[in-house]
Amino acid sequence: MTASVVSTPSALALRPRPRLWAVSGLFAAIGSIASVFLSMSLSPEYIRGSVITSEAINAGLMDRRPLLIAFHVATLASALLIVVFAAGLHRRLHASTGAQSTAPLIAFAGLLLVAAAQVLGSGLDTEFLFGIDDTAINLPGDIGMYSHWIATIPWLWAGGGLAALAVGVASRAGAAPRWIGITGFAFGGITVLLALSPLQYMAAVPGSLWLLVTALGFAVGDRHASRHR
Repeated sequence: MTASVVSTPSALALRPRPRLWAVSGLFAAIGSIASVFLSMSLSPEYIRGSVITSEAINAGLMDRRPLLIAFHVATLASALLIVVFAAGLHRRLHASTGAQSTAPLIAFAGLLLVAAAQVLGSGLDTEFLFGIDDTAINLPGDIGMYSHWIATIPWLWAGGGLAALAVGVASRAGAAPRWIGITGFAFGGITVLLALSPLQYMAAVPGSLWLLVTALGFAVGDRHASRHR
């Protein structure tokens, strides 16, 4: 004789479900951090008093093709995963704040800006990955522009700072744990201030760290909110 187990609707509601959208944000943050460090490794070394020529940049990229491929994959994967996280975050916040709050939509839109910057930041990779040292495809001056492009555009995290602040505001309405809200205000404020400054590309560092901590918090430390996944 075998015993059967009948799952009631209430039991199913209490059963933990994987927060895949939050896990997506965790991997998106790791990809974004990897993108930053890879783009730095692809940039020429700046030595005071020296002149960096297009030929030197070209030669450096030729020697680092594997890193260039890794940069492209990490940057674009991060962008796609950020979209998934943004959608899940919007649903998570909206479930608690209701239709009257703009915080969920602002968080979603801010992260979409980050994803768009990363897609654009990796958009020239194929052209230069296969066109390095081919003057028929790229003029000598183009390679210098590309070096600056990959070391700047994917780092534009102004939207991430806005999203972090929106999460902080939403947490006041109980849409997120208090510590996640405090993290949003802290990292979001720093990210936005850096983005507003002439060193706007530096916003990628606190922005990526905010995403890492917040996604981890929602994936692991937000047990009471499992019904919103």
